[in-house]
Amino acid sequence: MQSVKAYREKSISNESFVLDEVAFFNCVLKNCDLFYSGGEYQVVETKLDGCRIHFRGAAKNTQALFLTLGMLKAPLQLPAQTTPLAKAN
Repeated sequence: MQSVKAYREKSISNESFVLDEVAFFNCVLKNCDLFYSGGEYQVVETKLDGCRIHFRGAAKNTQALFLTLGMLKAPLQLPAQTTPLAKAN
């Protein structure tokens, strides 16, 4: 059985975590990468600020299924930036 590391009342910045291996209780996570594979997780009274969530394995497959079935919207894709053409005089 896999061990789960618990974080309690911590402020953590710029770290990476596998959500299947950690538990957060009353924490603040800022600019962190959170990887989720579909297992059990505990995130209780925890604030996420600028964090990125990455789906892997079964979680990624579930996300793809929900997108295909229209149960989730695809992430917003912004158009490429273009430089306006100067007007000819």
